[in-house]
Amino acid sequence: MISIEGLKVEFGIKPLFQNANFVINDRDRIALVGKNGAGKSTLLKIICGQQRPTEGTVSVSNDAKIGYLPQVMRITDDTTVREETRKAFGSSLQLKERVARLERELGERSDYETPEYMDLVETFTREHERYMMLGGDGYEAEMERTLLGLGFLRADFDRPTREFSGGWRMRIELAKILLQHPDVLLLDEPTNHLDIESIQWLEQFLVQSSSSLVLVSHDRAFINNVTNRTLEISCGQVVDYKVKYDEYVGLRRERREQQMRAYENQQKEIADMRQFIERFRYQATKAVQVQQKVKQLEKIVPIEVDEIDNSAMHLKFPPCLRSGDYPIICEEVEKHYGDHLVFEGVSFILKRGEKVAFVGKNGEGKSTLVKCIMNEIPYGGTLKIGHNVQIGYFAQNQAQLLDESLTVYETIDYVARGEIRLRINDILGAFMFGGEESEKKVRVLSGGERSRLAMIKLLLEPVNLLILDEPTNHLDMPSKDVLKEAIRAFDGTAIIVSHDREFLDGLVTKVYEFGGGRVREHLGGIYDFLRSRQMTDLNELSNRGNTMQKTTVNAARQQEKAKDLSRPDVANTGKESYLERKEHQKRINRLQKTIKESEEKITQLEARIKELDSLLYLPEKASDMKLVTEYTTTRQVLDAENDRWMQLSEELEELKY
Repeated sequence: MISIEGLKVEFGIKPLFQNANFVINDRDRIALVGKNGAGKSTLLKIICGQQRPTEGTVSVSNDAKIGYLPQVMRITDDTTVREETRKAFGSSLQLKERVARLERELGERSDYETPEYMDLVETFTREHERYMMLGGDGYEAEMERTLLGLGFLRADFDRPTREFSGGWRMRIELAKILLQHPDVLLLDEPTNHLDIESIQWLEQFLVQSSSSLVLVSHDRAFINNVTNRTLEISCGQVVDYKVKYDEYVGLRRERREQQMRAYENQQKEIADMRQFIERFRYQATKAVQVQQKVKQLEKIVPIEVDEIDNSAMHLKFPPCLRSGDYPIICEEVEKHYGDHLVFEGVSFILKRGEKVAFVGKNGEGKSTLVKCIMNEIPYGGTLKIGHNVQIGYFAQNQAQLLDESLTVYETIDYVARGEIRLRINDILGAFMFGGEESEKKVRVLSGGERSRLAMIKLLLEPVNLLILDEPTNHLDMPSKDVLKEAIRAFDGTAIIVSHDREFLDGLVTKVYEFGGGRVREHLGGIYDFLRSRQMTDLNELSNRGNTMQKTTVNAARQQEKAKDLSRPDVANTGKESYLERKEHQKRINRLQKTIKESEEKITQLEARIKELDSLLYLPEKASDMKLVTEYTTTRQVLDAENDRWMQLSEELEELKY
């Protein structure tokens, strides 16, 4: 379908890649991978014809239609969501107008026996069949399904596109591309502006689609679920692996090990030759052998070893003062924009050291609550920031806020303070901005490079509460892995707003779901949340059925009870009902007393843990094993008592209602 031969791209002295040869076949699902700046986006632009290579050819079949979603797009439309998306069916709409015009002409004519009329009937029939083969009037339903799958509401369809953010307008462009059903889909970071539910919908769409696919994404789970082949840009070469991403990782490791062995053998051979040349250079009897060795040495083609983690960034958050036990306490927090409710009744307590995720559809209030925590916008309710809390905030658009006129070095030099200014080059080197890279202007950096630069700015100040809003957008996979390990090792508290399941997996222990104006707490990791959410949906359906069934049964019982009360032989049942109610109230009183005792015990345990925290914070007590053991035991008892309190509270709720 598409053939690439001898492709070479140069931006300066060293080429991005050269001698690239591969073919995109029918129904190929290709993951295009490589470190940031390797040339992935450039290769997609060349394939779709938006950019010309330095050398080589790209051959596309005459009937092949390509759909391309760039990583960044300038959108200037000013229509409604429905009208803008309907543009994807331009050819179908033109054909529909032609069919309607032919139909009107047939209705207006009466020369039924003439050859011209028969030709008109034949033309109408042929065009009508073409229109029906393209889907006919079903395009409206298909358009609505796609927009709903990508997270839009029906109420959004007739809203002007100018009211939506850049991320939502990118979704409209993605919908238009998918609805055109191209033969080849080129998608550059399509998940950057999608939430988890929309990503899962897009996964299913791509799996079921008949289009070939070339995908650039840093969402590992998404790549594994969608692709079956991997193209890697490394060391200026494009290497084709006929396997999924996870298998490619293993094959790449083996390939690099083989390269290292071959490289080491070659280096030993070169060293032996040079030693021989130096040793016998001035001996006439060895002149011929020396010349042979020199010629052999000149003909050796150096073996290159694939780039690996030796250039990956190394993150380490600097130490900071210990925060209070509860860095964030929310009580009935709410936010409205005019008549529009974003969320209400948000109540939760974040404990020191917890790492939690904010998830949900875009527009449900995740970033809004973050801004409330940062006190950037007004809100209702009570939101307390704990004692000694130092916040580090990475905003979703942080990379776009960088000054494009500055160099990488100047960007960090302007924000660095004190002794940290002496270590700027070391820090930049750790983030793959070493040497000449530090002199690059920000405006020439890729999206991933800008994100890394913005992350450096976050690391310059010690913090004990991290708030990261979509931190992995534009970060490559090695960088995401290192960032994930750094957050996992971070001894402070972290709130992570992200749609990246693979990144959140094993990192967070609690998930807050935003939706419908509410925030719901889910204990466990991200995949526990996804599984429980599906079960919750099913239970809600069955609960509705159970509720209806219970209502019917209760109504029948009430009718039977009314009949029984009218009979003289059951008049004494009132006394039994009184005794039952009395016993029921006793059970409620006993539970309330037990719950109160449990709460008092929890208060005592928390107070003791706070005392132990203060003691262990002292240098002379930090290694006191007796205190450490008591702290661990007390913590276990507290967790068990909290579980007991929760169980008792649930029993009380059941008795009351």
